[in-house]
Order: sequence, then C-alpha cells, then structure tokens
Amino acid sequence: MDRDDMQSAAMRLFQAGVAAADPFEAVNSALSAKPPAPGTRIVAVGKAAMRMAEAALLHVSNPAACFVVTNPENAGELSGAQVFAASHPIPDAIGLSAGKAVLKMLNEASNGDHVLALISGGGSALLPAPAEGLTLDDKIAVNRLLLASGAEITEINLIRQVLSRLKGGGMARAAAPAQLRALILSDVVGDDLSAIASGPTAPPLGTRLDARAMLNRYNLLDKTPSAVRVLLEAPSDPRAETTPSADNALIGSNTQSIFAMAQAAREIGLPVHMHSPPLTGDVEDAARRVAGTTDKGIHLFGGETTVQLTGDGKGGRNQELALRVALHFERKRGPWVYLQGGTDGRDGPTDAAGGLVNDQTMTALRAKANPEALLLNNDAYTALKAAQALLMTGGTGTNVADLGILIL
Repeated sequence: MDRDDMQSAAMRLFQAGVAAADPFEAVNSALSAKPPAPGTRIVAVGKAAMRMAEAALLHVSNPAACFVVTNPENAGELSGAQVFAASHPIPDAIGLSAGKAVLKMLNEASNGDHVLALISGGGSALLPAPAEGLTLDDKIAVNRLLLASGAEITEINLIRQVLSRLKGGGMARAAAPAQLRALILSDVVGDDLSAIASGPTAPPLGTRLDARAMLNRYNLLDKTPSAVRVLLEAPSDPRAETTPSADNALIGSNTQSIFAMAQAAREIGLPVHMHSPPLTGDVEDAARRVAGTTDKGIHLFGGETTVQLTGDGKGGRNQELALRVALHFERKRGPWVYLQGGTDGRDGPTDAAGGLVNDQTMTALRAKANPEALLLNNDAYTALKAAQALLMTGGTGTNVADLGILIL
C-alpha cells in the first residue's frame, strides 16, 4: 500500500466513523421503535440538533413546541421549529435567549405532557442558563478559563453544571411533572450521561464543594468572577442535587463509530487493531502513545485529549495531536499515515477538523517554518497548513468526540 492509498483509506475510514453517528438515522430508528405521543414538546440542543430535530418532527404529530439550539455552521431553516444559531465553544447572547425560551417552555409543561429532549455534544456552551446571581459574562469568563486550563471535559462540565439552571439535571427538574424522554448522542469518552452536554436530563456530576475544589486544583478559583465565588461558597441547594427520573437513551457514541471503522477497515485486507483505552488527557502523552505503535496494519483510536494553552496561536486538540505524532515519527522509515479528527468537522476555533499527516509532512513543514516554535505557541493550524496537512471536512452535523487512524 503506497502513501496515497493509505491517505485515501484513512479518509474512507474516518467517513465511516462519522456516518455511524448519523443523528437523523439514530433518532429515526429510536422513534420508529417507540413512537412519541402527539403534541410532544421538542427541545434539541448540540451540534447535531438540526438533524435530530428533523427526524423527530417526522414522528411527532402536532408538536406543542420545537426549539433547536445549534452552532451557526449547522443551523438552517427547519419547518415547524424555532432555530437558535448560538456560539460554541464560548456562549453568547443568542444561546442565552435560547436558554430562557427553553426554560419557559419546560416550566409550562404539566402533568400528562410529554417532552422529548434531543441532546448532542456542544450543548454545554450552546444553551447557557446562568444560575441565580450570575450573568452571561460570568459564564463566559469561567468558560474561557476552563477551556485554557487543560482540564478534562468531565471536570469542565461539573463546574458548568453548578453554574447553570439547565445543566446537571436542570432540564429534568424544569420539565417535571411532565414525562421526559431524552435521546442522546455521546461526545464523551465513557458515555457518562451526566457529562454529555453537561447532563441536562441526568443527575449532576458533583456539588458546589466539588466545583470549588476542582477550580482550586487548576489554580482558577481566584481568577473567577466574584459572583461565581459567592455562589460556590454558598451551601448547596438540595433541590439541585435531586433529579427527577427521565427516560434517557444513548443512540450514538465514539465507541460505536470505532466499531464501524473497524468493520470498514477489514475490507482493506490489512490487520486491524482497535486501541483501548481511548486517547485522553494531555495531548503530548497521547501523541507518544500513538507513536509507540509498531505493528503493521490499521490502528484505530477514539477519545478526546486536552491541550493546556501557553501561546496565542491557532489550532485545536486534533491538529496539535496530529502535528505531535508527525514530530515523533519524523525519522521513521517507510510510508505511514496518521489522521486525527473531530467528528463534528470543527477542531477548536478553526475551519479544520484536524490533521492528516504522513512521512513527508515534517520535510514539507521544515522547509517553511519551525514546527517546535509553532507548537510552543499552540499554532498547529499554521504548521499543518504550511505542510498542506490540514483535515478539512466541513461541518458534519454530528459529534461523537474524536477519531484517530494510523496506517503503517
């Protein structure tokens, strides 16, 4: 298999993984098996919200309401729905308006009513509903600190929950006593329902005390707005830690996408290796793990790494991981290809999904720039662009974390 064939194969496998998380088909299948009640209220939030809502509207007759909250790249017109094109990963005023509308709709639901929540990754930032005493600016400030801290997504979501009226079971509490059903597309490694989109229909990950301790662990507590510190120092509200039961169902995940890639990879005729545990934690540790792979064949990775920002460059965790793997493999003999991408098609605040590097990437890059210096500035986008190694897919309309494909 030559380099071009390897790159084509890696792209096909990545596309197979994304296709396995198709939100329309997942919702359509779930609602065909268990049809929703007429007049159900629908709220779809996350990067896959449009396609999930589109499928749901085919099954719900005379919906009482339908709110869709997604990022601008995936937003569009949808008959029968009110669509909010909110900001991600930093919340904005449109998301705040959506949060108010969703809360009002849920609070108006009564006993005998039905609510269908369609939840996918990205929902944490897209649907801000600040806790009492907090403003959107407070939430934005904390969000920026957390995203630059290197904290794991579950740690970040624990703190987000404590500062929100909708996260950490808040949607379930607002909807009670109506019957709440949630179809969930997971972008979280391990598929903890309390962590996906900060768990609006699941019990919270922790308390105010836990959030305070976590912020202290990353030396962030003193940097947060004063209103946030006041809230976290107040006793926890027992009602916020009691979540009414919801009918939660997982309909897509990173693991399912890896299995789909493995099935497609077996048709290529090379040995297939599915790596476990997922790639999580510091991006450099993950790169070393990938680069330590020696067996010939196709190697499949899932997960979601973290990057601690030390510079002001442009990039995302997938681009940085791809660049670091290329650095580790710089002196490796023979053709190899590594694709690392976000299944949503957007890596960090860029138009790239990740990186597609090979045994020629570093030669091409060093002819134009210093890769080590770019990494120190968290500028993986500039580095990969110089080497023509950016993975560009456009928005995919889904989100089940990240996928990696190494072919040796």
